[in-house]
Amino acid sequence: MVGTSNLGPFFFMIKTILLSIMKPTILVGGQAVIEGVMMRVPGAYATAVRDPEGKVHVDRHDFKSIVERSSFWKKPIFRGMAGLFEAMKMGMATLQWSADIAIPEEEDKKPSKLMDFLSSAFAILLAVTLFMIAPMWITTKLLDVEKEAVAFNMVSGGFRITFFVVYLFLISLMKDVGRLFQYHGAEHRVVYNFESGKNVDIPNAQSFPTQHPRCGTSFMFIVLLSAIIVFSIIDTIVMSITGHISLPIRLMVHLPMIPLVAGISYEVIKITARNGENVFFKMLRAPGLWLQNITTRKPEDDMVEVAITALKEAFGDQYEEMVGKEYVAEAIG
Repeated sequence: MVGTSNLGPFFFMIKTILLSIMKPTILVGGQAVIEGVMMRVPGAYATAVRDPEGKVHVDRHDFKSIVERSSFWKKPIFRGMAGLFEAMKMGMATLQWSADIAIPEEEDKKPSKLMDFLSSAFAILLAVTLFMIAPMWITTKLLDVEKEAVAFNMVSGGFRITFFVVYLFLISLMKDVGRLFQYHGAEHRVVYNFESGKNVDIPNAQSFPTQHPRCGTSFMFIVLLSAIIVFSIIDTIVMSITGHISLPIRLMVHLPMIPLVAGISYEVIKITARNGENVFFKMLRAPGLWLQNITTRKPEDDMVEVAITALKEAFGDQYEEMVGKEYVAEAIG
């Protein structure tokens, strides 16, 4: 006969699931921009930026995700792919707008569209070189594991994670990036404040942590882990068909798989966020939360004020109706 003491974890799990189901869900997230914060809510997003004179400017747009408009892109994994593309597109646009407000330039000194394109292309090339080519090249040169799919990807994945952490640490030493990370902390605290059901204001927001389980930093770490598994499977399939594999072949088959890796990672983040008390999921999200010690910093009150402004403007007339409820949120922000 099973003792009642042994049923404790079972009842706790059932209670957690029921509470999660009973709470309303909502997509609220955002990102830090230059001297400001972008907040995304159902149906819209708004960016609030403080200019050098101290005035807060707001740019709001109605927005309906393709995930909401298409049954195909609503499916698991595919919704993560679509969400990643939309987040990148939205992020680039809001960053550019924030730069125009926070760092005003004379019209004739603004970079041309060609320069913007070249800058973006260089950034993508640098990312591919640093996080794809370099880890695989080093693994190939240092260790004789090129034909061992799992071993190769575990080692190259380890290098990839190391490069990512070092990269974050190095850019965090820059003054401007430090302020960006403070706004990142402000964004997280305001999202936490909103989800808690408490009145959204500066004192309440400042009482919450700057680390958030659905942060883009945590998402990137899950992407790096998922890549090890997905790339190992892909390499095994390639070697079973062709009988061999090389660095160029790995690049050709790994790069197109990045959207798939992102889609899988999105689902993992959603599961870990909704199962916060589970020991396994706590361990899974711990490294991402630790990384946020680098990518988020304690914000100043005026930074939190900007984040609250972005949230209010994003909701618009619906704000008063939406606040004051405890939510299980669904966004990565």
